[in-house]
Formats: sequence, C-alpha cells, structure tokens
Amino acid sequence: MLTIPRHFVSPLLLVAAALACTAGAAADSGIALDGPRGGWRNGALAEERESAIAAAYPKPPVDRGGQKNRTLIEGQLRQAGKNRQPGRLIVNGIDMPLYTDEQGRFVKPWAFGPGSNSVEIVAPGGTRRRLQFYETHAEKTRSKLRIVLGWDDARAEVDLHILTPDGEHAFWAQPLLRRGGGLDVDSVDGGGPEIFSTATPLPGTYLVYVNYWGNFNAAGYNFDADAHDKPLITTRVTIVSNENTPDERQETLVVPLRRVGDLTFVRALRYGEKK
Repeated sequence: MLTIPRHFVSPLLLVAAALACTAGAAADSGIALDGPRGGWRNGALAEERESAIAAAYPKPPVDRGGQKNRTLIEGQLRQAGKNRQPGRLIVNGIDMPLYTDEQGRFVKPWAFGPGSNSVEIVAPGGTRRRLQFYETHAEKTRSKLRIVLGWDDARAEVDLHILTPDGEHAFWAQPLLRRGGGLDVDSVDGGGPEIFSTATPLPGTYLVYVNYWGNFNAAGYNFDADAHDKPLITTRVTIVSNENTPDERQETLVVPLRRVGDLTFVRALRYGEKK
C-alpha cells in the first residue's frame, strides 16, 4: 500500500512548463505527444475535435464509460517497432504501462478534473516527455473520489467494479450511478485505464473489485485461457481523494490476476465516516 500526496503548481508556471516542453520537442525525437495541449485549456473548446479523432490503438478505441468531457492522450513512441516494449504513462502521478501499435502510436482516453493536470510519457529506454495544463472548463466538477485501474497485459480485458454505500453497482454494463458519478472511462484493452469518479460521494463503505473478464484483440473478444501475454497479470488500483486540492491523497494497491473469470476484492473504502 502506498500513499502519495501530489503537490500543486501555480497556474502561471504551467504556461512556462508547457513552453519548455514545446521547445524541447525538436531535441526529443523519440516521443511525440500530440494531445492534450499544454498551458491553459478549456475542455469544452477541444471536445468536438477530440471526439472525432480516429485513434490508432485500438482501432477504433473502445470506451464504454458513460460520463462526458473525456480527453484523448495521444502520440507516438517512434522507435517502438515490431519488437516494441511498453512505455509508461504517468497522469497526475498515476503510473501505468503504455502499449502501442506497430508504428508506436498510442491513444488513451482520460477524465481530467478542473485545475492543474500533468501527463508524462516514458519511452522503454527511459526518455521522457512531459506537459502540464490547467483545465478551466466551467462545466467540469471536481472529483472528490476517483478510482483508476490499469494492468500490464495488452491483450487482457480487465474490468473495474464499484459497489456504493447505497447498494448501486458501477461496472461496464451499468456505468452511471443514479445519484451521479460512475465510470468516466472503460477501456477494453491496451492496459486500461478504467476510471470511476464521483463529485458527491455518499458517506459509507465503497467496495472495490477487479475482474479478469477475458481477452480482446483485432478479432474481438475471446475467453481463451492462453490468449493473453502474461501468465500473471498485475493490476494497479489507485484511489484518489479530494483531487486537485491541497488535501489530495493517493493510495495505490497492486492486485495479481491469473485466470479468466477471476474476480478479486481490492479493498473496502470508507468515505466520510468519523473514525
């Protein structure tokens, strides 16, 4: 179990950081980070362009999340090649594998909250490309509880399941909760992410599970026990409370999955209850 407070950057420094990333792009020939844009950003202005993008990996992206205002993280690890190793995607301190197509292209849906956000791409050889932006979209509400799932097998399909204190169940077939919140992002392959969030969490106990549902490739879904890349799939579940505030806290748990059908309890999360 790991608890990581994330420090915040002054909005005025975000523009300088974005300009520094742009200036260094010519010197960094290994990583192209085409989106999101750095600096000041209004998600409403970018929403139409991003929703129309035909992603390279998967083709097209399969994202069954139910909430709005998602953003695509897209780019290329130019030296990936056919024998490519995964890179790493680090978003606001949340670290997960980054898989690409044969040309090194990647596209990841993400749900960014208002305020300061950071995206970092790390190539297999250790080269890094990072940008920061300040999200000003007025319609976005700040998440008080966010849960992010990623995993380390490009062909495996892993699902996040959240049971709420009032008995609702947020998962791929029912992404939205009646009282608000739910799955922002539900990616079926390429290591995730799956993202649950709510701006108005109920007091009580949330139950967090992960399910090795099956596998996914160019031909679609399958349940072949040998159709994944790794005999032991490692999932990382990160729980973020009070996102983008001085009180933000992150907790990351590592959960192994071995067989198709495995449903594994991650933890009971008590929110808003006095100790």
